[in-house]
Amino acid sequence: MLQARIGSVAPSVARPRPLRPIALAARPGHQFLRLQPVNVANPLVEAPSTVETAPAEPAQPVQEKSAFELARIERAKQRKKEQLTYQVTAIAASALVISIAIIATYYRFVWHADPNADLPWDQIAATLLLVCGGVFGMEMYARFAHKVLWHDWQPGWALHKSHHEPRLGPFELNDIYAVANAVPAIALCYYGFVTPNLLGGICFGAGLGITLFGMSYMFFHDGLVHRRFPVGPIADVPYMKRAMIAHQIHHTDKFGGVPFGMFLGPMELDAVPGGREELERLLADLEAREAEAREKALADSVHH
Repeated sequence: MLQARIGSVAPSVARPRPLRPIALAARPGHQFLRLQPVNVANPLVEAPSTVETAPAEPAQPVQEKSAFELARIERAKQRKKEQLTYQVTAIAASALVISIAIIATYYRFVWHADPNADLPWDQIAATLLLVCGGVFGMEMYARFAHKVLWHDWQPGWALHKSHHEPRLGPFELNDIYAVANAVPAIALCYYGFVTPNLLGGICFGAGLGITLFGMSYMFFHDGLVHRRFPVGPIADVPYMKRAMIAHQIHHTDKFGGVPFGMFLGPMELDAVPGGREELERLLADLEAREAEAREKALADSVHH
């Protein structure tokens, strides 16, 4: 009987009760671990991974840029600053000149107008005609001066050759010619402004025409052809592209410097054997590059 009692009590003594987790309030700065039965992994301790991981690739050494690349990057930054400088200068000068021209034109006729007489339509017509004539005449003069005075004449070439060499700043010696051409324009405008007759109207119109040509020349030659500043939609005009390429051919000296003119440069190339063919070839190359750039930009926009 004693054995039976011991046997009935033994199972209750031999079987330990499992421990249960007890939730304890954590104080600031303390962290409590839950009680775990023996031989059970602690979930707060990361078990060793049995998955084989690929060995980490050795870090690639950072390749330093060469002196040439650093110089190219620095030159690109400098060129961007130069373009901004020239663009601000061109826009400010154009706005000033246009404002002065409009005010001077208005006061020129108001000042000399007789209140008891009709408007001097002959002077008005002569002024408008000479504005157009001044632009065309300056294209012809520029063709002559460019060849005879700037290329063939040694003192003129001493200044103009800076335009055929790499530019090291926002301006060049050749820009002196732009200032020199402004002198006769100012003189004609002043004389026409103070002279109340037909001759005054003619001179005033001629001065305005030279001024208009100078502004157009600046935006076309300096902006579009030589990229000294962006010109916007002017670059998309078909004839402007042809005239731009014609002037670029001038810088190659392939046809002895032809064309020497600016806006009528393509016509000069037509008179030279092989000139038209060279112009068409370069124009096709330009359009192909522009089409490729548009396709790439479209693909990038779709990708993003």
